Amino acid sequence: MKNVLIIEDEKDLAELLAFNLEKEGFNASCVHDGKLGLEQACTDLPDLILLDLMLPGILGTEICKVLRKDKKTAHIPIIMITAKSDEIDRVVGFEVGADDYIVKPFSMREVLLRVKAVMRRQEQEIKSEPTPDILTLGDITIDKQRHSVISAGHEIELTSTEFKLLLFLAIKRGYVQSREKLLENVWSYNNAGDTRTVDTHVTRLRGKLGAPGDIIKTVRGFGYKIEE
Repeated sequence: MKNVLIIEDEKDLAELLAFNLEKEGFNASCVHDGKLGLEQACTDLPDLILLDLMLPGILGTEICKVLRKDKKTAHIPIIMITAKSDEIDRVVGFEVGADDYIVKPFSMREVLLRVKAVMRRQEQEIKSEPTPDILTLGDITIDKQRHSVISAGHEIELTSTEFKLLLFLAIKRGYVQSREKLLENVWSYNNAGDTRTVDTHVTRLRGKLGAPGDIIKTVRGFGYKIEE
């Protein structure tokens, strides 16, 4: 049974989330304070964390940063929950390492779909033909085994999702990938309403790669491709 930690200061919402997750076969626990939530995450090492952005004690973004820097917790998928819907908040959430982002108010069905999708993504390799362990694209080198990326001679810190996005585009180099296809293969779900998630991740990925990131081309109105 997969364990989900809910760090949410709205007790009624947290309990509702836990109830619905347990109906779907998950083991869910709730913490209503940022500091206590961080401590529990580090102690219990859950399979996934639903993390509110605005928390007493420590903000969700700070919790995310701490978890991503600790080798014990860096791999844990994090879905950020927030009442804010501005693009800047989405960017900040992804920047600190969140795997997905849900804006209040939301339906429980949406939460369950996203939780399942993120867990599937964690458990499965990207669906693709066999590829070499090391791929070179101009000044970018991707090492699948070490889960590392070198860009212009410097090792780049990427979130798990950013790495999978870059790897998928690299494997399919030269071919345009629609936003919907990227959602299906990298995020493990297909929802046309979430295509802005793809755009946000591509923008962050290009920024981290620096000048070599220009090989990720935008195909207006459709999607993205890597073109050397």
